[in-house]
Amino acid sequence: MTFDTCFDAVITQCADSGTRSLEGTWISPAMRAAYGELHRLGHAHSVEVWRDERLVGGLYGLLLGRIFFGESMFSTETDASKVALHDLVHWLRSRDVELIDCQVASDHLFTLGARLIPRADFIAHLERGIPALAPVTTAGDTR
Repeated sequence: MTFDTCFDAVITQCADSGTRSLEGTWISPAMRAAYGELHRLGHAHSVEVWRDERLVGGLYGLLLGRIFFGESMFSTETDASKVALHDLVHWLRSRDVELIDCQVASDHLFTLGARLIPRADFIAHLERGIPALAPVTTAGDTR
């Protein structure tokens, strides 16, 4: 397991894996470049799973404040993406991250402990977890 050692390879594998390679992907070259820049700025992170010296699974996403936004995952060997998620959870817990936003609900993610939360709870997590998103007080605003 490694973190942030081959971000570009992980995002490329995510774009090219499974049905995405046949049906197309939202992870276009422009999106890869944008996430690559976010990685260089320290906002996007990758988790890599290796067998010997081969990259066999991983995931990437954005860490903003205390919220991690999972973007995509891949595996070329059974359960490699689950291993990546498991290690990500431990890495995030050590950094006091309070929420992983999986973005798209799936039976696969539910088997790993994901659950749906009400929109109001999600917004409260965002406001609490990303300081720049805290509600702005408008008392005294004369606009």
